[in-house]
Amino acid sequence: MRPVYLAMTKVGAETARRAAAAVPGDILVRSGLGEPGPTFDRLAEAVKSAFAAGQPVVGFCAAGILVRSVSAILTDKSDDPPVLAVSEDGASIVPLIGGHHGGNRLATAIAAALGGHAAITTAGDLRFGVALDDPPSGWVLANPADAKPVMAALLGGEQARLVGEAAWLSESNIPFATDGTARLSATVKTIDGGPDHLVYHPRSLALGVGCERRTDPAELADLAFETLTNAGLARQAVACVVSIDVKADEAAVIDLAERLDVPARFFTPEILEGQTPRLANPSDMVFAEVGCHGVCEAAALAASGPTGRLVVEKRKSARATCAVAQATGIIEPETIGRARGKLSVVGLGPGQTSWRTPEAGKLITESTIIIGYNYYLDQIADLTGGKEVFGFPLGAEEERVRKALGLAGEGHNVALVSSGDAGIYAMASLVFECLDRGPVSDSAKRIEIIVSPGISALQAAAARIGAPIGHDFCTISLSDLLTPWPVIEKRIQAAAKGDFVIAFYNPVSKRRRTQLRHAREILLAYRPPDTPVTIARMLGRPGEAISVVDLVDLDPETIDMMTLVLVGSSQSRRVQVAGREFVYTPRGYDRKGHTQ
Repeated sequence: MRPVYLAMTKVGAETARRAAAAVPGDILVRSGLGEPGPTFDRLAEAVKSAFAAGQPVVGFCAAGILVRSVSAILTDKSDDPPVLAVSEDGASIVPLIGGHHGGNRLATAIAAALGGHAAITTAGDLRFGVALDDPPSGWVLANPADAKPVMAALLGGEQARLVGEAAWLSESNIPFATDGTARLSATVKTIDGGPDHLVYHPRSLALGVGCERRTDPAELADLAFETLTNAGLARQAVACVVSIDVKADEAAVIDLAERLDVPARFFTPEILEGQTPRLANPSDMVFAEVGCHGVCEAAALAASGPTGRLVVEKRKSARATCAVAQATGIIEPETIGRARGKLSVVGLGPGQTSWRTPEAGKLITESTIIIGYNYYLDQIADLTGGKEVFGFPLGAEEERVRKALGLAGEGHNVALVSSGDAGIYAMASLVFECLDRGPVSDSAKRIEIIVSPGISALQAAAARIGAPIGHDFCTISLSDLLTPWPVIEKRIQAAAKGDFVIAFYNPVSKRRRTQLRHAREILLAYRPPDTPVTIARMLGRPGEAISVVDLVDLDPETIDMMTLVLVGSSQSRRVQVAGREFVYTPRGYDRKGHTQ
């Protein structure tokens, strides 16, 4: 994942740009410096946001603030992303966290770019130039628990014996001998390791699969795992699960890739047909069905490249097939076939970064394309570096959605962003509506869709003023652009009769000046004139303003589209605490006689 570079000074910002030129990442500078690009207000919040999203953090600042920022959210050293402290002049690069999780490699690369010193303190890296528990990309250590005693033995003066081919080991400073007591094996085969034997698997196997529509995922998984086991092949050596593109939405294929924790990649029938001369079991029946003479064997061979070979021919169950091919080197899944498209519909919260969920940050960071209303995109300028961004004007909601669906259908990882919660008067419902009524491409119907919730304006306004939605409430949009006013009016009447606390979204616009006034008149017929009304404008953004007025004094002329109007029920109350006014709606605990 791309690192995020956080600079506190102009000198640090210039050094960050030099580092990013060699190791691409997202650069954020402290606001107020006058530097171009995305900014942050508080370093600790920026660090926590990137760390929670899984991004490596490179801070051009004192090490202490980085440590304090993440100390409370550290989990496990095998999962935490790297955190590096870099002096603003680039002379010193210190991996603070995640040294054996990519941090040392990142520090070394940045040091090379800046002409600085990578202050690596882990003994194995210093002595041998490699970390035995952190193999390079494309390699998996099968028995990581045994890395510590093996490394200790080598540091204690023992020699190692390499079995198999692994240039990253043979070209390191590890002392090798034919009779070495510590064995390092590089193989796609399943073999047992131990406290004196580390087993490394190169990700050089492609698992090709095919299945009938709606095959039970367990059937395909059982077939695949049985095939690997019978061939003596390690699951960790599988680089990807591959198939024909019409299976991109097949639950069994997706489930198998998830079980193996590898990407699923897909090929067109034309590409698979090109593998026909290499197939062990070509089939005219398969050609008549999908346009190529084989699926599982052809997909495996296509993934393994022109020098790859079939190591397990097609195996069959009642409704599924699989085959295995081995490449001559490491398979890089992102370079073969096409990914299943992914669309993340992300709620950003009302505005401020601290209200953005870690999941939202992670999905946006992992995406390659970001789509949204221009104003919303400005809120996530800290996450858009290095990505393709499509901004749309207000009112182009369907154009945004169809663009997102089209790009996801092409195999891209797309984030479609909304303010607040994506499912509340936002983009999520329109995504499913477009898929339901069409027209959309067949490939768009096979994408993965994730809807990521966010803090809604309703929740933010309520929290700012106290607890006005502590009892039953509802939300009503006053925009009659998509919903006829008579329908909206009926909903206001029903909510008024039911004595709900009501959050009015889209209360007014330049064109709509009467709806909020009508709503106020309806409500005054059912609740007291002094009912508290919270007016919340620009929530979580510069210029935020929160005020409370009586219902009878609610003036629609003071409201705009950036405002949420939260009308209390007949039971809602005001209370002064330390000179500050709050609003709450009691649930009736005073009548119950005790709390719960």
